[in-house]
Amino acid sequence: MAPAAVPALRIVVLVPAYNEEGSIGATLQGVMGQSRPADLVVVIPNGCSDGTAERARQFPVTVMELPRLEHRKSEALNRAWREYAYDADVVVCLDADTVLPPNALAAWEREFQGRRGARLGGSSSKFTMQDPGLLSRLQKAEFATWTDTSLRRGRTSVLAGTGCAINNTVLRQIASRDDREGPWVYTSQVEDFELTYRIREQGYICQVSPDVRAYTDSMKTLKALWGQRMKWQVGTVEDLLDLGLNRLTLRDWGQQAMGLLGVFLKLLWLAVIVGALSLGVFHVVLFWWLVPILFVALDIKRALRIPHRDWKDVALAATFFPQELFMWLRSGWFLASWWAVAASKVTRRRVDRWEAQYTAEEIN
Repeated sequence: MAPAAVPALRIVVLVPAYNEEGSIGATLQGVMGQSRPADLVVVIPNGCSDGTAERARQFPVTVMELPRLEHRKSEALNRAWREYAYDADVVVCLDADTVLPPNALAAWEREFQGRRGARLGGSSSKFTMQDPGLLSRLQKAEFATWTDTSLRRGRTSVLAGTGCAINNTVLRQIASRDDREGPWVYTSQVEDFELTYRIREQGYICQVSPDVRAYTDSMKTLKALWGQRMKWQVGTVEDLLDLGLNRLTLRDWGQQAMGLLGVFLKLLWLAVIVGALSLGVFHVVLFWWLVPILFVALDIKRALRIPHRDWKDVALAATFFPQELFMWLRSGWFLASWWAVAASKVTRRRVDRWEAQYTAEEIN
């Protein structure tokens, strides 16, 4: 007797967009080219002052054009979810600067129909940037390391806000909470982290997909990168303070502790070097070279696992200094974010990190 056919899932793709006329075409072409077509694609231009909505209407999609919303992306997603995706089986969230390969929806459908499907709350993409610039290559290497770590664990505490598929059963459960108008909360500046926590709180697993890769834009300038990471880090710290220390946040608190320890050790190292130079007692010890050599070897090993790598990615890892400067930059926004959170607690004034990121990226 032949096994019963597995019923197809209803998959709805939600694409919030803010002034992304230049990139949304590639995003929608990727969605239209899926081997397993979406049942519905909804583009949500909100507050756009460019031709994002007009460009989207050139594709066979539903366009839900909205004014500038107070709660921006989260509110746009909630409105579209309520109107178009409430009865879906799987909701795919996709920013208008992210491109999915043709296998994405089919692979996600298999994951939600597989042996882990009943417990699978969400599946995020493996992210890759393909811009050839130095800063983009550093971000690409960083994301590749994050992906490898998440795949080894089989779980993640953050479903990315773009290029992820979510079990709509758990979204309906979360939307029934009293603290929100839909699955996405308005009090968090990193809505993806808070939503992932709520999904895990319901007993579901969140993972990085072993089969779905997404291609997304990187931050092209240090100013834009700083704005993006300050939003991510400040929002995460704020959420962790609200959620407290528990079994679901233990690993994230551990990462924060390691980040603060890294900042302390870097500042201590700098103080020792400056102190030794000022006192005239600084001496180069041959043994010291073993540490950067070890770091270079680890960076090269990671670079060899970067998707779509070329010789420049490997050479960048071998030169040590760009990666080290990037680590110092990470320590900078880590320290600045904790300082910003502490200042907001004292002054009771909260910076709008979405607006700060838009300004840094020069998105009008």
